[in-house]
Amino acid sequence: MKKVVILSGPTATGKTGWAIKLAKAFDAEVVNFDSLLFYRELTIGTAKPTVAEQDSVPHHLVDIRSIREPINAADFTILAGPVIESIHQRGKMVILVGGSGFYLQALVEGMWRSPTTPPEIEAKSDALFAEVGIAPFLEVLEKHDRESFHRLHANDHYRVRRAVEHFWATGTPFSSARDAFTPIPPPDWDLLHLHLDLPKEEHHALLIRRTELMLEQGLIAEVEDLLQQGYSGTEKPLQSIGYKEILDWLNGVYGQEKRALVERIVINTRRLAKSQRTWFKKKQKETFDPRYDGEVLMARVQDFIRRE
Repeated sequence: MKKVVILSGPTATGKTGWAIKLAKAFDAEVVNFDSLLFYRELTIGTAKPTVAEQDSVPHHLVDIRSIREPINAADFTILAGPVIESIHQRGKMVILVGGSGFYLQALVEGMWRSPTTPPEIEAKSDALFAEVGIAPFLEVLEKHDRESFHRLHANDHYRVRRAVEHFWATGTPFSSARDAFTPIPPPDWDLLHLHLDLPKEEHHALLIRRTELMLEQGLIAEVEDLLQQGYSGTEKPLQSIGYKEILDWLNGVYGQEKRALVERIVINTRRLAKSQRTWFKKKQKETFDPRYDGEVLMARVQDFIRRE
């Protein structure tokens, strides 16, 4: 059986460290499903695994694309599938690690191969979702695509947003075009889903420390260098948390006080973590504390490997 361990969790919950520990312990290879680790230009603000960490165990789908060429969930399935199959062919287990639930869902549950969403529609969708959540998307479906509204669960943010994006792009309900799309079936992998999380207040304190550390490490300079290289700042990956706030700060939105910048990044990161918790809660009921549940995590993987 083709074994895949999924290691998910909100941002800054120790996924990278545990992915490496598990990969070393069980001779596995790591495949990334964090949407920002795909990009070569982004390092500090993505908490990308260090060169030493990546050298310690094989990592895949890290630094594979420029921010000028964004990767969506459908692209990810096309890229990740063959990588995972090649790891299995070498007789190794896969540790699939990240926090981008939409990408994970597309890969392990299958999806519909539909026309690519125009960049301006995708940007509109991302901005609206980041600001107010899924509610306005459900309102659009209820008004313009009642079949999709009743068929899709309100917590299935990926498919709800995709249906609305289709309507915005074409003016037609997604449900009326769905039958014409080619289904991408889910793979035949044996899955174990391990979800990491921390108590919210302790996680909040960690996010403050991590944000301050990123600034100390040179996150502002990283963004300034990208602008000097000719990037506009409107590239979709640069609209992600951490980078967008730096761009706003450089444009004087938060004044000159770095404390205001830190607060804004932390507020938006907490919102991201909340949405990640909501998404994964419907997928994974059992959560592990990465600080104290190490032996349990190791035992779960060991039992999973022995399971036929």
